[in-house]
Formats: sequence, C-alpha cells, structure tokens
Amino acid sequence: MNKNEARVLFMGTPDIARDCLAQLIEDGWNIIGAFTREDKPVGRKQIMTAPPVKELALQHNIPVYQPKTLKGEYSDIIADLKPDMIVVVAYGRILPKAVIDVPQFGCLNLHVSLLPQYRGAAPIQWSLINGDKQTGVTVMHIDEGLDTGDIIDVLPIDIEENETQEELFGKVAEKGKVFLSQVMENVVKGDYTRTPQDHSKATLAPPLTKEMALFSFETDALTLHNKIRGQNPWPSAHFMFEDKKVKVIKAQVEELSGKAGEILSTKPLIIAAGEKSLRLITVQPEGGKAMDGTAWAAGRRFKKGDSVI
Repeated sequence: MNKNEARVLFMGTPDIARDCLAQLIEDGWNIIGAFTREDKPVGRKQIMTAPPVKELALQHNIPVYQPKTLKGEYSDIIADLKPDMIVVVAYGRILPKAVIDVPQFGCLNLHVSLLPQYRGAAPIQWSLINGDKQTGVTVMHIDEGLDTGDIIDVLPIDIEENETQEELFGKVAEKGKVFLSQVMENVVKGDYTRTPQDHSKATLAPPLTKEMALFSFETDALTLHNKIRGQNPWPSAHFMFEDKKVKVIKAQVEELSGKAGEILSTKPLIIAAGEKSLRLITVQPEGGKAMDGTAWAAGRRFKKGDSVI
C-alpha cells in the first residue's frame, strides 16, 4: 500500500497540528477526516474561534469532527470510516482502546520530545525551563497510557541559547512535519521497527500554570533566563514592582553581579540576580504595551544603584 491509497484519519488541534496536516496534504496523503477540539471563545470579546486544524481541513474539503469524547457514538463513527492509520498531533484527548484497535497500521503520535523524556502536555516548555541543550520529536505507536507507546523513530533538534518557547515550537513544527510524513511512509511500507520505551527513564511535562509565572530576582540569572524563555508567550514570566506586574518577554544572562534586584545599568537595563544578572531586553508593564527594557527604565527614571525589590 502507498500513501495515496492509505486511508488516514488525522487528529490534532493547535498550530503545530495544522502545520503537520498541511504537510500531509501537500505530500499527497489520503486524509479522510480530521478530528479536533471544539470551537472556543478567544480574546476580550470572547469571539468563538475554530481550532487551526478545523480551518485548514475545511479549506481542503476534509470532513471535520469535534466530539467532546471519543467514546460511544464517535468510537463507532471512527470504525465506520475504516481508517488504515490514525495520526495524532497535539489533539488533547486520550484515545480509548476501541479507537486504538481500529486501524491496521495503528495510531501514530508525533510528540515534541525525545521520549521517554517529557511525557505530557508541555514538553517544549519544560525543556527550555530546565535549560536543556537538545529536544526533538518522537513518532510513536499510541497505547492506552500517556505517551507510553513503542517508539518508531526520533529526530533530535538542538536548542539555541536564547531561543524562546514560541521560536522553538516553530522550529520543531517545521522539522517535525516533514519527519512525520516520512515515518508514516515507512510504516505503510512495513519498513520500520518498534522499540519499547524505558519507563524507568520517563519524566513528566505537566501543563504550565499562571501561578508559575511570578519570579524573584533572588533566584540565579540562568534559572530566570530559562524560565522567561520557556514561558514566552504564556504564561509569561513576570516580577512585581510597586504592586504591579512587569512581564519579561526577552532577556539574557550577563556576568555583572550585585545585590539581588539592584539596577547595575540602565542603558541597557541590567538587574542583579541571586547569581550574575539579567539584561531585560523586552518588558511589558501591567496595563501597557511591550517595550524595550531601556525605555521602561527611562520612564521609571531609574538610575544605577536603585532596586526593583
């Protein structure tokens, strides 16, 4: 069987899933349907907005399904579609066994980590927060656990020193979508192996929360730097100054040192941390727009030796 003949059911929701679906369409895969999450209200006006996968699928006349659960009638619908393969990219729902057992080539998942590292919802974010030098994508067979299935293939991807969550997601999506299509082709040709994960080496990547975003300059600069880039654009790391949030959108570690919170320079804005210091490149004060750190310092009339603590 080749990719033009294989009946592929795609499941995914956010931008990275849309990018992967676009690649599969471009590569000539026979996409028989797209499952995605429900439309949801977005922004201050709470406008009902379709997931990126839905928008792309409708543009290509691919049937779209948005069930709240894959059990019951939707399990039967999937069986009736007779997919040869189900491909999952950041769908956001656990597949029940009744669905997993349907396709002859199995259910494949593109996970954005080097499994068994970072199982769960936020692998890219945690790899940055933890200061890793490398991440990657794994294509695996789905089983009933959370990212516990057999590995088909992996693609390591280096992480740059100042790369943010948003930037790394873009790079991973660009490389991962091509890799996924290649691995799928190997699977339908029977040219692949399955490698069980070493569960003793598993780590978890739970969702980030708003509460995690607050930081103190008493922490060392490298830890703060990694937290800032791992939480950009959400939940957006911030510190409190005069009882208001100051989001730090982009920063870098500097070798200068001083008392935690002390302003060591205003042009550029450099603030001492528990160890070394942080140059605040871009900040966003509460109620305001993102701006250069130097401009924020000028607006606050900071001078060398002042403190933000």
